[in-house]
Amino acid sequence: MEIHIVTDAAEGAQAVADVFARTLRETAGDGTVLGLATGSSPVPAYTELIRRHREEGLSFAGARAFLLDEYVGLPAGHEQSYHRFIRENFTSHIDIEDAAVLSPDGAAADPTAEAAAYDRRIGEAGGVDLQILGIGSNGHIAFNEPGSSLASRTRVVGLTRRTIADNARFFENAEDVPVRALSQGLGTIRDARRIVLTATGEGKAEAVAQLAEGAISARWPATSLQLHPDVTVVVDEAAASRLELADYYRYARSLEQTGTVAAHS
Repeated sequence: MEIHIVTDAAEGAQAVADVFARTLRETAGDGTVLGLATGSSPVPAYTELIRRHREEGLSFAGARAFLLDEYVGLPAGHEQSYHRFIRENFTSHIDIEDAAVLSPDGAAADPTAEAAAYDRRIGEAGGVDLQILGIGSNGHIAFNEPGSSLASRTRVVGLTRRTIADNARFFENAEDVPVRALSQGLGTIRDARRIVLTATGEGKAEAVAQLAEGAISARWPATSLQLHPDVTVVVDEAAASRLELADYYRYARSLEQTGTVAAHS
């Protein structure tokens, strides 16, 4: 797991965009498959990728994308659906075909069947080349709340009171926040060939510390990423404030940047 501690969200966005650009270069001939997250954490990176597309010619042509999750009960056109969010904040501003951006159907009559079908579609596409993630203050990734099986697949999940409260800011009333979601599982996420996770703010500090240095446990679902061979974690100083090995991560990163040695924790 490679830990990048950056000064602010803008520098973090650059670091995440660099991982995207490298992956697009490496997989362009095979049709890149991206895994996209919603919520506030990845938005600065999406903004930077849009800028690179417009000003530097970074191309997503031929790429496909799969969203991590969707609220159960929200149709694709709902103003708070993740289907709509990703288009408004990212994919409608780059050269990726809209039909190539797939998400679980939150309005499906049978959400359980939809979850299984969505998991199959990811596999049929050849799997995800690069998955971007945020992290919840309780350590959830996607909507894999504490207690999720480390081998879980895409499924219907119930959201914790804490996650519902965290997401209430996006809705007019707290009562409007859905209490269930379709979510890729921890096992599904780890099938991605490369993962980049980004977080900012002191509110994510404990979750980041557990992710990087804690024991692998369903109590902190993000710790399952320690089992993955290619994870880059990009965090600002506030989110890194509880990392006991922060000085080492900075030192190792400096060696990597000078080409002396690869930096991995």
